[in-house]
Amino acid sequence: MLADAIRDEIRAAFFTLTEAKELNPRWGQRQMIAEVANALGDPDTPPFLAIEAGTGTGKTIAYIMAALPVAKAKSKTLIIATATVALQEQLIFKDLPEIKKHSGIDFTYQLAKGRSRYLCLYKLDQLIQGYADSPMLSMYPDEVQLPEGEEVQRTYDAMLTAVSDDSWDGDLDAWPEALDVGVTRSITTDHSQCLGRRCPHITGCSFFRAREGLEDTDIIVTNHDLVLADFRLGGGRILSEPEESYYIFDEGHQLAEKCLEHFACFSRSGRTYNNLAETQQWLDAKRELLIEYEVRPEALSALSISTDDLIQASRDTYALCWDALSGRVDDRADLRFPFGVVDEALRDASRSLRDLWRLHRQKLSPVLGLIEALVEEGDADQREIWESNLNDLQVILARAEGQIALWDSYASSDEESSTPWARWMRHYGDESSIECYASPIYARDILSEHVWERVAGAVMTSATLTALGSFDHLMQQTGLPSDTKLARVESPFDAARGRFVVPIMATDPSDPAAHSGELIDMFPSLLERHRGTLVLFSSKRQLQELVEALEPTHESRLLVQGQMSKAEILQEHRKRIDRGESSIIFGLASFAEGVDLPGDYCSHVIIAKLPFAAPDDPIDAAHAELLEAAGRNPFMELTVPSASLRLLQACGRLLRTETDEGVITLLDRRISTKRYGRAIMDALPRYRFDIQ
Repeated sequence: MLADAIRDEIRAAFFTLTEAKELNPRWGQRQMIAEVANALGDPDTPPFLAIEAGTGTGKTIAYIMAALPVAKAKSKTLIIATATVALQEQLIFKDLPEIKKHSGIDFTYQLAKGRSRYLCLYKLDQLIQGYADSPMLSMYPDEVQLPEGEEVQRTYDAMLTAVSDDSWDGDLDAWPEALDVGVTRSITTDHSQCLGRRCPHITGCSFFRAREGLEDTDIIVTNHDLVLADFRLGGGRILSEPEESYYIFDEGHQLAEKCLEHFACFSRSGRTYNNLAETQQWLDAKRELLIEYEVRPEALSALSISTDDLIQASRDTYALCWDALSGRVDDRADLRFPFGVVDEALRDASRSLRDLWRLHRQKLSPVLGLIEALVEEGDADQREIWESNLNDLQVILARAEGQIALWDSYASSDEESSTPWARWMRHYGDESSIECYASPIYARDILSEHVWERVAGAVMTSATLTALGSFDHLMQQTGLPSDTKLARVESPFDAARGRFVVPIMATDPSDPAAHSGELIDMFPSLLERHRGTLVLFSSKRQLQELVEALEPTHESRLLVQGQMSKAEILQEHRKRIDRGESSIIFGLASFAEGVDLPGDYCSHVIIAKLPFAAPDDPIDAAHAELLEAAGRNPFMELTVPSASLRLLQACGRLLRTETDEGVITLLDRRISTKRYGRAIMDALPRYRFDIQ
């Protein structure tokens, strides 16, 4: 049972907050406070809760007001992890300051972001000084062209000035101008490249300064990616120790997918060749300098030979990949290995290549150790020479680790594993564009081992956690402990203020060309009915087809994903509505969640078709394969629940306040003609249904 003192503190703080803010507490919010407080604070119950809280519940205030007093009483850190920057900013700049000001609870809070969101002073210094003759190696040399020109140099100079006079703290999200991806890449670092305490700019480092006091703060606001990165490093390396922390996973329906992204492996043929050639060039350029500092010539020769061996072995292995990709009758650009088992010849080649990479890593280690010592022990001039060399070697080593992970997965693909993997390849035209992938199929095993078994407690919440009215899909995806408390809090908004329309149609998406043609005929009348319209597509091709057909007559009203950033689209859309004009957003999956357009900003949501996952998604296909082999129905167990969840998220864009009303139009009659459609419809809120 929750201790009386904690219960009384929560009640008093919530009453004080609502009185000061003149808020009308909702029943659902009170219910959520009780559920979170009991889950984390009752020593007789498991400290895990999955709670679906409908739009308008006020779940952010609810979980903070419930979890914070419990965490403080038990001397735990409260870590709030979100999936979007927008929610992090809402927490840091709005919710937490207001709670601290008005609740009577004294607490500290801090935002934690990854290195890629902060300026790297070391890189900026190198760029400004013009180290063109000896540029640092990049983890991603072929992905983004590093910027050049006077305008870029002015940006670098302005950043240095702003950091120097303390008018900017190095947080890239706070830089007043939009930054090109190339600029961002050029001035940021990651875990593998960061020099850490050996960096000459460590005292002024934006990332490390943002970390100051993190171990003593009451609430850490961060994102799913950083939490997962911390757990992958062993936990407690970036954030507080898991065993001493309570976690709130807001937007928790995205956690499983984020987890798979973090533990997946990848290798590209062209990048591999370029990286190895770059390593060889680096060794040749540094040979005399390294020998001067007592690196044995034999060790450097061995590294050069190892690099040459890797180049040849990589070419041989990718040649096998190319044979498999290009020698098929279906001429598809991708190839998934059934049950994740790689062909024997490629498996053997992968094993040899993995062992060569491991040997290469072993030979790199003593050189890395020497350079680390030179950075720490040398005088100022020597340190400046060796810092960039240390950065380069760290990049070379990180590249090796990535290759080892991928080829080890391919080499061991025929072995029994508690966590099955999907493995696949694809190409984009020639042998230099081959990409090899490996990913766990289930996030549940990883999350169970790395997260749930270690944390002091966790709450997962979102407006959409259930699929087809059940938590089963969530439990299977995330591996939450079987005794996790499951709860639902209904939205206080009246769903009947929304009308759900399925018009009469002659086609359905099973015939994409005919369906797109009918949509083109229907859209002019559909788009005339409301000022603010959000059109959601599951297919980028269909979106483009509709844009091409409608632009001649509707170009001035259309805002299309891909032509502008998401933030720019939403900003321009609001401006148009505020001016009394009409505006239409055409978007894909990223516009189906996390988009808040209340009132006239969005009174019509058009959904082109039921949001089934792409049938060629390799991880979903591998998952379906396993279910079929077990005599189960992957369509009903995997595909339909996922589509139900996505449809709920899309429909959730309509009613954002108590006074909102409008129409959701689904242009897919399968929801009324197919058996699975009834299950999907039954899971929707109680709109006014108009199935024509």
